[in-house]
Amino acid sequence: MQRGNLDDLLAFVGVARERSFTRAAAKLGVSQSALSHTVRGLEARLGVRLLTRTTRSVSPTEAGERLLQTVGPRFDEIDAEVAALSAFRDRPAGTIRLTATDVVIDTILWPKLSNFLRHYPDIKIEIVVDYGLTDIVAERFDAGVRDGEQIAKDMIAVRIGPDLRMAVVGVPAYFKKRPPPKTPQELVEHDCINLRLPTHGGLYAWEFEKGGRQLKVRVDGQLVFNGTAQMLNAALAGFGLAYLPEELVLPHLSKGRLVQVLADWCPPYPGYHLYYPSRRQASPAFALLVDALRYRGKR
Repeated sequence: MQRGNLDDLLAFVGVARERSFTRAAAKLGVSQSALSHTVRGLEARLGVRLLTRTTRSVSPTEAGERLLQTVGPRFDEIDAEVAALSAFRDRPAGTIRLTATDVVIDTILWPKLSNFLRHYPDIKIEIVVDYGLTDIVAERFDAGVRDGEQIAKDMIAVRIGPDLRMAVVGVPAYFKKRPPPKTPQELVEHDCINLRLPTHGGLYAWEFEKGGRQLKVRVDGQLVFNGTAQMLNAALAGFGLAYLPEELVLPHLSKGRLVQVLADWCPPYPGYHLYYPSRRQASPAFALLVDALRYRGKR
């Protein structure tokens, strides 16, 4: 049905319910003459009279009453559904889909979300663990989390954590058999636990920097994983050296279960950011989430 026909039906319903062109015109925000012309046009197209007009009143004909009882409730349902949508604008509710690595989820997202969700029981969060550079728009995510160096220019980025560092670690027993590496190049002589990332097309090359000099070292060993939690477990089990986010290994370093090497080759880099499309119309729920995750510590 064409939009003009819907407008004509709305005009008829307004007049039939008000039993007055004057009151209906005021309610619809149109002139009385325009409203009368619209209804006459509808009657002409349908080939039946819908309203009986006198100098004192307006009432539906039999055909008009049938149309009113059939069409009127449908418009009421549409109005109710449209009004219900305002709940997503006026109160924090709805589902928010996020993508992040398990390290980010465990160290940043979950500590904040556990408190956030208790305050907003109508908000639902879905988090997908992903180590690839997922297209959040194509995959219908509301937002993703990456470190500051990996975010596309057309995205809005909100910092949600402090600067980060990577750490090369191994158990003390490992270094009793082999001397600790003094430079990144010496890692090729060690058993290392590799990480395979879908976006790198192969094994991840360990990245280092010192005095403006940047190095990427491809290491070898018995084990390859696609998640950092498994790499940490393998390192703790003594299967070699692992290159992991420092915040993940700090508890083990403090208790002496792991030893860090090449620390001077692992400078800080921009921390994790929540990112989402710049054209996104933020719902109240999403705006509240962004504010809850925002990092407020020292840069």
